[in-house]
Amino acid sequence: MTAEEIRRLARPMGRSVADLDPLLAAIGDARVVLLGEASHGSDEFYRERARITRRLITERGFRAVAVEADWPAAYRVNRYVRGGGPPDASPVEALAGFERFPAWMWRNTAVLDFVGWLRSHNDRIADPATRVGFYGLDLYSLHASIEAVLSYLGTVDPVAAVRARQRYACFDHFGGDADAYGYAATFGLDGSCEEAVVAQLLELRARKAEYARRDGRVAADDLFYAEQNARLVQNAEAYYRAMFRGGVASWNLRDRHMAETLDALLGHLGDGARVVVWAHNSHVGDARATELGDQGELNLGQLARARHGSGAVLVGFTTYAGTVTAASDWGGPAERKHVRPALPGSWEAVFHATTLPAFLLVLRDRPGAMTGDPARLERAIGVIYRPETERRSHYFHARLAEQFDAVIHIDWTQAVEPLERSAGWEAGEVPETFPSAL
Repeated sequence: MTAEEIRRLARPMGRSVADLDPLLAAIGDARVVLLGEASHGSDEFYRERARITRRLITERGFRAVAVEADWPAAYRVNRYVRGGGPPDASPVEALAGFERFPAWMWRNTAVLDFVGWLRSHNDRIADPATRVGFYGLDLYSLHASIEAVLSYLGTVDPVAAVRARQRYACFDHFGGDADAYGYAATFGLDGSCEEAVVAQLLELRARKAEYARRDGRVAADDLFYAEQNARLVQNAEAYYRAMFRGGVASWNLRDRHMAETLDALLGHLGDGARVVVWAHNSHVGDARATELGDQGELNLGQLARARHGSGAVLVGFTTYAGTVTAASDWGGPAERKHVRPALPGSWEAVFHATTLPAFLLVLRDRPGAMTGDPARLERAIGVIYRPETERRSHYFHARLAEQFDAVIHIDWTQAVEPLERSAGWEAGEVPETFPSAL
């Protein structure tokens, strides 16, 4: 499909509320809407997802926002936006749980604004049970989730808390380093904690009914929170072992965990509940339409389609150039980097050639409009951006019309603003044309 053909199908976007009407029409009665991003560090992606989500909440009755983030840290935000404890006094305090790299992914001004809006929205809802929640889907929080399970059991069943602590003690001598545990368990340098974490999850599930009945002291949300943390510990233990075996096993385990968490959340919220998801395009877009799927990867979008069929809507986001907040290496500081213009022949380059600064392309309503097109390159920037190895590090082939139900393209995007801005981020990256700046 040529740029001119895409231009005829596209709906230009500005700041009008009506710009999103075609997307909401395509969403219809869908139960889950997955909103992607081409990078973890582009301000416009966060703000456009927030704009869509506000309409889904206020006009379509969506009950929860589930994000690519750790369950315990996101649940702290959930308590704040729903008016529960602990009593964080502001959105900034509620986001303080996001301490692990990359903190800027959720501790940024765009998310801060959305969390503030969500609290204000919920404050107008009298029944706490129907307020909109904020939840995490990811599984990196092994030790934080262990502490959450122990804290819960310490309140409702101190004897069971002792047993849980004994089971989880097998992680203790790794000093909180989940990677070190995974390496040691995989290569036989130490015993695996697999049996212990499975036993703990099974015990907690077996006693759910008992805990729910106890003197009315245990809120259903607290029990759900604890169970999901115990399940997260089980899956995280397996994930950190799988990391060192290579291949796609760890990726697939992670996305299955996110899909299971989404399904558990839908079940917890009750019949008819609707959830919007924020995650990277690589998790949202159906992996079967990409070369990564050809290599054996599956992802959240694919699993959501398998579970919900047309009740799952997958929305991708793309950009051509601009700036992005990212690190150069895992665990490194947040930097404001220049995003190189997209490679010739890529989807982003074709979209740029339309000359539209921003547009919506609804694919769900146009069967065959882009099918049969050859797979093109598509860019993915995560928390790390390495422009010096752009093609190898950040591109893969994808059949866009099969990957997403709709795409929003914003031709020029700027770096998301971290709540904690370093001097290096403020200065930004030196242009490649330095010192001439041409």
